Amino acid sequence: MRKWRNVSLAGVAATMLLATACGAEEPADTKLVQPAAGSAAPKVGAGQAGQPAEAGEADAQEPKAAGQLAVRADAKLGPIVTDSEGMTLYRFDKDTPDPAKSNCEGDCAKTWPPVPADDAEASASLNPDLLGSVARADGTKQLTLAGWPMYRYSKDTKAGDTNGQNVGGTWFASAPDGKKGGVERPALGVLDSPELGKVLTDKNGKTLYLFTKDTPWPMKTACDAKCLEKWTPSAPVTAADAKAAGLDPKLLFTFTTPNGTKQEAINCWPAYTFKGDKEPGQTNGQGVGGTWFAIKKDAKNDRGKTIPAAKAKGGGAGEADAGSSDSGSSADKGSTYGSGSASSGSYGGYGY
Repeated sequence: MRKWRNVSLAGVAATMLLATACGAEEPADTKLVQPAAGSAAPKVGAGQAGQPAEAGEADAQEPKAAGQLAVRADAKLGPIVTDSEGMTLYRFDKDTPDPAKSNCEGDCAKTWPPVPADDAEASASLNPDLLGSVARADGTKQLTLAGWPMYRYSKDTKAGDTNGQNVGGTWFASAPDGKKGGVERPALGVLDSPELGKVLTDKNGKTLYLFTKDTPWPMKTACDAKCLEKWTPSAPVTAADAKAAGLDPKLLFTFTTPNGTKQEAINCWPAYTFKGDKEPGQTNGQGVGGTWFAIKKDAKNDRGKTIPAAKAKGGGAGEADAGSSDSGSSADKGSTYGSGSASSGSYGGYGY
């Protein structure tokens, strides 16, 4: 496997501030919430409303290797994860992701066979940093995605089947970031990345980034028309959205971009999504050009003085003081943050 985060069974565990504080405008009041999968989770069908499984419902089988995991666009559930044979992978609400722990044993594990961690690897559509493993009671290692143990469903008989969706109200196809497939996402979410820590995401599960060449005071974007071909300004969210994500609403600011649209900012730093992130959970924009970084959930509230950039393990970004320098000047913030996962030479420091 490309990148692993091994986890054992015993692993440990307001209203919105006026944007005039950032030299801009009042936050918009519109709450932008859309289903990530295009629709709400389907209703539990006949025979699925009880316990997730009954004793003797399925015979024990040798676990099949997962192979290269992929993402499939399901018409009802949105993007969901499959194994190399196209079989849907599921997560169980009664499990825990932090620390990772499987609570499906015995007859449950016959109906919901755990996916072995051995030989599993991420395709280009998945963030390999989110893959890991958890030790089961029998000593085998089970695949995890963003900490959630992964399973197949014994009543899925062919590639593309999703018969396990919403069984017992606790089983759901896994989205690429470990969230529930087919379930409406909040306008502002949190991705718990083993590499970057907890970073913010938009209504589609896409990672939010900041651009260190922007100016937080007065709020100004340095992302021009060419830049906008790769980076999309994030739409405004509400104080309620921030609270639901565990973010201080006072960190939210909204301003009007040069083309007249409204853009959200975190601690006065404009937020963007990266078109190079094709699926939820990806963080391909981290470190691009030495100037683009995922936005930390635990940002300071100091009106842009510090830059809430996520820090990659082993170095890279990190919250830094922006008060002593001109954030919109030609000073290369990349020297402060490091180049991250991308070469600054390839992007000229701007990410395009």
